[in-house]
Amino acid sequence: MNISISIDELKRLLTAMPTDQNIMLTGRHGIGKSEILTNFYAERGMKVVTLFLGQMSDPGDLIGLPNKNEQTGKTDFMPPYWFPMDGEPIVLFLDELNRARPEVLQTVMDLVLNRKLAGRQLPKGSVIISAVNEGDEYQLTDLDPALVSRFNIYQFRPTTAEWLLWAQENGLDERVIFFISNNADWLDENIKQADEYVGLEKSPDRRAWKKVSDLIKGIDSLDDYKKFVAGIIGVAATTAFYASVAEKNIIYGKSVLVDFAKVRGKLKSLQLHHLAVINEGIFRCLQLHDYEDSSTSADNLTAYTAWLLNNEKKEAFANFTNLITDSKYPKAVVFISTKTPELYKKVIEFIRNL
Repeated sequence: MNISISIDELKRLLTAMPTDQNIMLTGRHGIGKSEILTNFYAERGMKVVTLFLGQMSDPGDLIGLPNKNEQTGKTDFMPPYWFPMDGEPIVLFLDELNRARPEVLQTVMDLVLNRKLAGRQLPKGSVIISAVNEGDEYQLTDLDPALVSRFNIYQFRPTTAEWLLWAQENGLDERVIFFISNNADWLDENIKQADEYVGLEKSPDRRAWKKVSDLIKGIDSLDDYKKFVAGIIGVAATTAFYASVAEKNIIYGKSVLVDFAKVRGKLKSLQLHHLAVINEGIFRCLQLHDYEDSSTSADNLTAYTAWLLNNEKKEAFANFTNLITDSKYPKAVVFISTKTPELYKKVIEFIRNL
């Protein structure tokens, strides 16, 4: 079992790892490996070149076409379209490494070992990262141990909280965010059954939930969309999602910050789990500055937490305090400590009395 890392840990790994050490990320499809890498290095001014090795039919797709050198009479290889001829370092992302043909993998060996391709040296400072799928549902190529040994290997497992932050920051539909907040198991559900799986059953993944959000965004009634949604995430996930959408007492974290008085009457009947989801939603909003007015949000937050304490919802308030001590939401903690100092004092006192 390889060591597991989250998105935050992956970013710290990419910062700390020397550029001459190759990284291999294992994990399921649709969990955002390519997007995270591209955004991370784009912020640092480095170009990310993604090569889908599983789509390459022979080594020529990787190293370029042979060409006779008229001066030497020998065969050279024309540089492929992606090779950095300007001498600037790049990030070479070798996706689907364990779907590549054996002859393509032989070419990759020289690339990851010597940083050379058909005699051409990658610019100094270039980074090589590969990604492999894991699971019996994939058609995979066994990797040579000598090739595997050239990589530092990490199992990439983004947390649900990280995805929810990303989803809210990128404006995904609130119904999708609320559903995953309550049903984290459906974020990356694998429906494969040993005796039933035939390769075509749909199951949800992070990419699929983004597609669902794009489909239903701005649509109030989803009755006519059920089959469309099922084609994206599968029947089982769709059934659960629609049951969530049908709930009458849905309260989003942002609703508390924007107008606590409006949602206050619905809170009394909620169980701890639902209040915990609201707490997480509040912290995501504060972390992303996803609120309309800071002073109004501060007043509403103070009123909400006071309601928790006055209505014997101390377990929910304890959950709130745990989120303050959690490192996931540092900007939210700054908001609470600076905009609601009295609430922050209550939290510290509550923690001391535990």
